[in-house]
Amino acid sequence: MEKRAVEVEIRKSYLEYAMSVIVSRAIPDVRDGLKPVQRRVLYSMRELGVTHDKPYKKCARIVGETMGKYHPHGDMAIYDALVRMAQDFSLRYPLIDGQGNFGSIDGDSPAAMRYTEARLTQIAEDMMDDIDENTVPFRLNFDGTLSEPEYLPAKIPNLLVNGSSGIAVGMATNMVPHNLTEISDAILYEVDHRDAPVDDLLKYVKGPDFPGGGIIFYGKELIDAYRSGRGKVIVQGEVDLSEDRRIIIKSIPYGVNKADLVQSIADLAKNEIIKDITDIKDESDRNGIRIVVRVRDDDIKSLVLNQLYEHTALESSIGIINLVLVGNQPKLMNLKELIDSFIDHRLDVILRRSQYRLDKKKERLDVLTGILTAIENIDRVVEILKSSRDADQAGNLLRKEFELNDRQIKAILEMRLQRLVNMEQESVRTEISQLEADIKDLEETILSEEKRIKVFKSEMEEIKRKYGDKRRSKIKFRGVTERTTEDLIPNEESLLMLSYGGLVKRVQADEYRSQRRGGKGVSTSMKTADSIKSMIHCFSHDTIYYFTNTGRVFKSKAYEIPKKSRTSLGVSAAAFLKLSNGERVTEIMKAPPEKGYYLILVTRDGSVKKTAADPVFDSKSSGIKIITLDEGDELVSVSYTAKDQNIFVLSSKGKASVFNTSEIRETGRTSMGVRSMRLNEGDQILTAFVVNEDEDILSISEKGYGKRTSISEFPIHHRGSSGVMVYRDTERTGKVSHAIPVSSDDEVILVSMNEKTIRIKASEIPETSRVTSGVKLMDIDDDDRIIAAAVIK
Repeated sequence: MEKRAVEVEIRKSYLEYAMSVIVSRAIPDVRDGLKPVQRRVLYSMRELGVTHDKPYKKCARIVGETMGKYHPHGDMAIYDALVRMAQDFSLRYPLIDGQGNFGSIDGDSPAAMRYTEARLTQIAEDMMDDIDENTVPFRLNFDGTLSEPEYLPAKIPNLLVNGSSGIAVGMATNMVPHNLTEISDAILYEVDHRDAPVDDLLKYVKGPDFPGGGIIFYGKELIDAYRSGRGKVIVQGEVDLSEDRRIIIKSIPYGVNKADLVQSIADLAKNEIIKDITDIKDESDRNGIRIVVRVRDDDIKSLVLNQLYEHTALESSIGIINLVLVGNQPKLMNLKELIDSFIDHRLDVILRRSQYRLDKKKERLDVLTGILTAIENIDRVVEILKSSRDADQAGNLLRKEFELNDRQIKAILEMRLQRLVNMEQESVRTEISQLEADIKDLEETILSEEKRIKVFKSEMEEIKRKYGDKRRSKIKFRGVTERTTEDLIPNEESLLMLSYGGLVKRVQADEYRSQRRGGKGVSTSMKTADSIKSMIHCFSHDTIYYFTNTGRVFKSKAYEIPKKSRTSLGVSAAAFLKLSNGERVTEIMKAPPEKGYYLILVTRDGSVKKTAADPVFDSKSSGIKIITLDEGDELVSVSYTAKDQNIFVLSSKGKASVFNTSEIRETGRTSMGVRSMRLNEGDQILTAFVVNEDEDILSISEKGYGKRTSISEFPIHHRGSSGVMVYRDTERTGKVSHAIPVSSDDEVILVSMNEKTIRIKASEIPETSRVTSGVKLMDIDDDDRIIAAAVIK
């Protein structure tokens, strides 16, 4: 017994194990693109005669043949390899034609091997074409009783068109499939331009071509994979958005389990990670994949689709590692090296085949030359045969008299005398002439690489003609900038409306055309018994901030709010914001145009606060606290300013106070406010906003009257004053309902309780003094009133 240190033995044994896994199990050979188990299955099927034009054979028989003769491992490992080569969703060009249940894209297991049947596909037969002509080296099998090929002749560039994947020890390979037509074109170009760079080949190889189609993003990572042998490709499932409120998924990324994908979408909807999905159905059948995702509104399909890409395997990143065996050594290869290796392999096969055929034809020519000599001297040959005691004597006499060699003598002696006598000299001479021509051609092929290349190109063209097809995966070009959600969303001009009941909706601004002052307006709707509180002008890509009555602020993109028609209902803000019980949105706004602004917050009971805006708008969190309120008080108005400006505060009883924001001390985000305006009993703050020196104040009454007044008409008070009267409550005008800052170039949108809306130019509203009652802006019915106003800059 030999004593050995355990660490030495472990190191030695593990290295042997690792090399065995790398060379004999997980990594494909660069020449035929097959792992040993795959090669042995295909070769066993050929030996069994299970070709594409013969009846199917039980897979159990094929597995047994492979295991007993060439692959002494578990039967399930062999069967799994056989099954994968038969799956049209795993291989771009299947090598086995299966009959029965061979699994599905849903991850279903194949039926037991005793039930399924298989035979070779024609393309697999071409992989082994000419294997009997010494085109590849053979080695003894595991028990030394049979020979098996070290690799296949492989007329098909199998490694490139079908790809491969495997995990070895300390290394792995993951090669993607390609289109045979494109690969053939690249090979035919490369064989004539061996010094061409990789990028020249990319004119022909557009990208991977997966069995199930999908959309491939052609970008830097994919180009890197072709140049270096390592990279990645982004693949999306193909979808159709043409059906109303439905996203139809027509294909899924390569390697994705369809059932798992459907379940993950259902889980996202159930857990409200994607809130706008109402139903999902898998309607896939033998004609293809069809997953129907129903969404709440037709206008948000692109948004939901982008969320599916983000949260599910509908968009997948496939890593590319072109690790192959080159002479039993693992090597990472780029596209050019892979193509060159295939070309070199095929040229070697053609050389070996030509040499084999040359040897056979020379043997045949030698035999025919001897036979022709015998025919020309048939009488003497017959005489020698009759007079000889045995074959040895006859052979010696023939050798001596006609100078024949052993092969020629053997052919003559083994031929029946009747056949020899009846053979025509002309037919033999014709065959000899043909053999001489063939031998000359083969010798030229062996001596001339140019001739071998010509043969190779001819065979490659034939393969392209037989098996070339159209690309299944579509290509989209992507630069170095990654796609964001907004890439799928048009940046439309919109109006956001917030109701007193907390409903929000987004409407395209062009739904409200300009009308003359005093028009009847057009219909709008939020919800029965609810009224629009505020409205802002924005674009779909803007970030919208939602301020709540409890002093918190939330945020979302404008496009996350469902786009509606002007007559449709809004959606609850609580549906996409995590509001607490009793919490509601009281103000919506966009972020300031640049850094350094202040937020001005005004509460219902008259408190005002100034705080830095940047910490609020830059916060990655949603739902942060921005003011501490007294019990019973609520936040009613939010505006921002870059410098000390005048702020206009309006109460529900028609009083207004204007003071400079310099009188408000800047405080921290969670502090309380100070008094803005002294309120009488029963009065409360209606609205407040920062106003520029060149802006006017548009005051609007609930009965549709309004007046545009210069800010200079309002005296500047100190913070905490009682203010001055702006609008008196009269029977004709009603109470003041809104005030907004406007310029002459602006447009104004008014909304009434009875769901009427009008859009008018601010310049059409006469500028009047502070004490007038104004003019009619919107003709409303007696039971109606103005409930919202917004400015479009």
